[in-house]
This record gives sequence, structure tokens and C-alpha cells, in this order.
Amino acid sequence: MKKCQVLIIGSGPAGTVCALTARRYYPEKAITVLGEVKDGVVPCGIPYMISSLKKPEDNAVSLAPFADNGIESALGRAVEIDRTGKSVRMESGELYGYEKLVLAVGSSAIVPPVPGVALEGIYPVRKELGYLLQMVKNLKSMKKVLVVGGGFIGIEFADELSRLPGCGVVLVETMKRLLANSLDVEFASLVEDRLRENGVELMLGKAATEFLGDGRVEKVRFSDGRELAVDGVILGIGARPNTDLAEQAGLVLKGQKGIWVDEYLRTVDPDIFAIGDCATKRDFYTRKGIAVMLASTATAEARVAGANLFKLKVVRENKGTIAIYSTCVDGLVLGSAGLTEDSAKKEGFEISVGRAEAVDKHPASMPAASKIRLKLIFSRGSEIILGGQVAGGLSCGEMINIIGMAIQKRDSRSELETLQMATHPWLTPPPTKYPLILAATATKSDE
Repeated sequence: MKKCQVLIIGSGPAGTVCALTARRYYPEKAITVLGEVKDGVVPCGIPYMISSLKKPEDNAVSLAPFADNGIESALGRAVEIDRTGKSVRMESGELYGYEKLVLAVGSSAIVPPVPGVALEGIYPVRKELGYLLQMVKNLKSMKKVLVVGGGFIGIEFADELSRLPGCGVVLVETMKRLLANSLDVEFASLVEDRLRENGVELMLGKAATEFLGDGRVEKVRFSDGRELAVDGVILGIGARPNTDLAEQAGLVLKGQKGIWVDEYLRTVDPDIFAIGDCATKRDFYTRKGIAVMLASTATAEARVAGANLFKLKVVRENKGTIAIYSTCVDGLVLGSAGLTEDSAKKEGFEISVGRAEAVDKHPASMPAASKIRLKLIFSRGSEIILGGQVAGGLSCGEMINIIGMAIQKRDSRSELETLQMATHPWLTPPPTKYPLILAATATKSDE
């Protein structure tokens, strides 16, 4: 048996950051990371392997941070956890002993139970470099591609595919609008318009019910009876947490979709932690379970777990998950943090909403200036911020993070109204029309 003081299963973003954090807080501990995939990728960069990156190989992940920081790494698949003996058995038969075990085993792409889904030319989104390189190569030769799913991964694939010469793109989504769980209708309509402008056909409120072909996908049948001839299909409908290893070890509680963890990412076993996509998430305000699978969330959890493996060295003040998303579709940046107006109403919050529009440089005639649209949602009684959305140019990618910080610190409307900030003609909206402040001062109660 190879003995480790800290054993981390999973070498993705969560496992990597946890190992590096543990090394910083516990420099004397022996740390080993076990990875199942030899050549990994940056998960968020997968769509951009099609067009934006000069070479799809540029999205590969290097294991150099482990060796450079005195962290051992090995390749293999863990198949059994012995909690009593504090060991992990690998598929190869090797045994690893541990003092503290971290499960960072991620998630797997959802493959819907639709007839014909196993045909060649249908691609679930897997985080394996070799698989993705072949997928991208094949997609670049296709004339018609269907993207299934109107969430972030789906719209990003559609955007990238639309840039390929001669490639027709169709996106199908069962809900009536894109990004329905993350954006309110006025923001979702912006990305819908942009995709349509770039030639993407949107089939909203419909579902793919059958894939047809002789060994390889040739047609798709939809819920409205329509059939579409296609060369390939991308399944961008989300992922499920990988819980098999934890389940056989008794770490998945009844009714949970992931591995149950407390605020410090400890499972029901105090010597075993779970982080990232495989771990349960609870909404920051409602405390209900939410399906947030983001590398940014996973790495935040990894820092908490890595710092607190042996002792609680970093007190966690934010005791819930804030769903913070951002995307870019043909130069249009959209961001969302916390509750949307729709979700706040469904949860029964009495809310007030503030809206603002501004230009991200000043004066507005500065080169490459873009219009910013911003929306903030507050609790009507306490005036605590509940959520926000933003759309515009590249600066919106960081503006949504400011909103995320405001939610995490439970800032009030008045705190945002009196926000102190740096401004510059090339970099920001004018100080007289800063959109966060304008939205905070323009709130109206939802009656």
C-alpha cells in the first residue's frame, strides 16, 4: 500500500486547486493526486476549440503545477473506498492509504434516452483531449450540425459553429427561451437575436425525439413532427455528478443528487471531503439544492477544503453557492449572479428591481465603446441585493463579479448607491453614469 497524508481523486480544476491550496497550508504533508484522464482540457474552453483557438490542442491542461510544487500525481481509476481501513483501491489493484481523502471526481455529460442516440456523429461533451480533437476535426467538415440544449454550453457551441464556412447550425431547446434558468427574458432575448443574426436557427419549445441513420446520424425527428437532415449532433444538455465511488462507500445520502457536504466540504465521514461538480450545492439565499456545475464554483470549494483538511484554518463566511455565470456570444457579453427576477418571485421574495443603461467608456464616442444594460434585484424590505444581470461589452465579464461579491457580502442598495470606484475614459463608464449606482438608485418595487 502506498501511504499518503492527503489523497485527492480527480485532477481537474477542483482537484488541482485543492492540492495547491493544501500544499500552501500544510507544507509538511505528502500530497498525491490521482487522475483518470491522461490528457485533460480546460472545461470552459471546450467550445472554443472549434473556431476561436488557433489550435484546438491549446485547450489542453498541463500537469506541471503538481511536480513544481512537490505534489505526486498518478494515472488510474479508483474503484473502491475502504473507510474503515482508510484506503482506496484502484482498477489496477494498487492500494493507496490516506489520512485525508478528497473526492474531486467531477461530472459526466448527460446522454438522453432518445432512440438512436448511440449513432456515430452524435457527440456528448466529454472532458478528454483526444476525444475532443477528433470531434472538432469531424465537425469542421460538416455542412449541417444540430446543437441540443440552450444553456451556456449549447449557445457557445452554436456561436462557434456558426463561424465555420458553409456550416449550417440549428439549436433546439425544450424551454421557450434560451438560458431560461439563468437570465430573465429581456437578457435572454439579446443572445437569441445575436445568434439569429449570425445564421443560427433556433427551435425553442421543442425537443429532439429520435435520431435516425444507418450506423451514423443522418436525420433528427422533433416533437412537432419535423425532420431535419444533419451531419452531426452536439449534446449540450448538462451533466450529472459522478457519485458511484462515493455511493458504494455510503457517502451519498438518500434524496441527494450529489455527495452531501457541510459548509467546509466535509462529507458524513470527517476524513473525506468532496468538492466540485460531484458535491451537493445549496443556494446562497434559499438553501435549496441547486445544480451549479462551474469551474469557478469548484475552485472556490477547493480552496475552502484544501485550507481546512486537518484544522479549520480559514473560516467560511459565505455558506451557500452563488450561481455566477458569464458568457460571450459574438462579442456580446452576458452575466448573471444570484437570483433572477423570475426565480426570486417563484421563491416568494418581495422584491424591488433597478435597471440602468450606460456606455462602457466615456465619452460615448470613444473607439469601441459598447452599451451596457444592467439589472439588480433587491429584497424590498431589507434592501439586500439578491441578484443581478448585465449585458454589453467585455467589461461586463468583471462587472458581474462585482455583483457576485455584493451578494456574497449581503450588500444593501444604499451600499451600492454609495459605491466608490475608479473610472477612466478608456476603461469604464463615466462616474456620473456608473451603471451599478444608477440601477441601485432607480429601484422600483414589484407590486
